Order: sequence, then C-alpha cells, then structure tokens
Amino acid sequence: MDLKETRLDSALMYDGGFIQVHKDSVRLPDGATSTREYIKHPGAVAVLALLDNGNLVMERQYRYPPQREFIELPAGKIDHGEDILLCAQRELLEETGYVAREWTHLTTAWPCIGYADERMEYFLARGLTLRERKLDDGEFLEVFELPLSEAIEWIRLGKINDSKTMVGLFWLEKYLQEWRGE
Repeated sequence: MDLKETRLDSALMYDGGFIQVHKDSVRLPDGATSTREYIKHPGAVAVLALLDNGNLVMERQYRYPPQREFIELPAGKIDHGEDILLCAQRELLEETGYVAREWTHLTTAWPCIGYADERMEYFLARGLTLRERKLDDGEFLEVFELPLSEAIEWIRLGKINDSKTMVGLFWLEKYLQEWRGE
C-alpha cells in the first residue's frame, strides 16, 4: 500500500527568524485532497556531554512558550548549511564552556512529526576540557553536573520532562549498558 501524500501547492503562512509555517494542499493515497499545516525547522543537535567522573553536563533554563524552567541537555539549532558535528561542538562550547576530544553520533530523532519537520541529532561527547563559555546574546542558563542514574531517576520523578533530554538520556543509558557493555 502506497501511503505517500503528494503536494499539489504550498503557501507560506509565516516566515520567522528561524521557523516557517506552511499550508499545503495534498493528494491523499486514495486520490482525495486535503490540507497539511506544518512548521519547517532547520533541525537541532543535543549533546550528551560525559565528564571523566561519569557525570553529565546538564543545563537549567527558562523556556518562554511553556512559561517555566527545564532541566535539559546542551542543545541548539543547526545553522543553514552547517555540519551537524560542528554545530554540536559549537553549542557545547557556547552553552557550557566545554570542548570534547571524542565525539560519537548516537542517533537522529524526529520529535514533532505530526506538525514539524524538525530533526534532533544526538551526540555523545567525551574527553571534556573546560574553556570559556560563550552564551548567545539573550541566553541565560545554569550549567551543572548530574550522574546519569540520577538523571534517569529525575525523569521518573518528573524533574526532567523535556522530551529531547528524556530521549537522549534513555538512549545514552542503553548505549552505555548494552551496546558498549559499560
């Protein structure tokens, strides 16, 4: 069964600083037509920065849309045409002040497939060295260390509930325990 929907036309409804909202007419697999509204997003990276002591580098920051603070992984938007590894390296340094000697791409996840084309590229960073943090203008966050086991517990307790962070932490736990045998 062919499930593909074919775009018939597209209208740009909003063009913002880094997202765009589109409304497309599509032909459905059964031949009928419908509309699809969606957000075009350049994608993002999330970094699981693992210190030599086994702790993760985490962040606490306020997020305006839900009007609250969140505990998160270091992460950020991929600039147009930017290599995803270079983006991860840039974001880790900007937000936390760390650089890493070893980088491993863990996975790609699509967090909002019902209404956005955003993808999240997950990286494991090891061999960390602290340098000087270079936050973007208007960016405010607290950086702290957290053991992976405690981070997983914080998910259970509802203290960590940002989806990109939850996915990354569960992926790292599985990667370290089963796939790498650590």
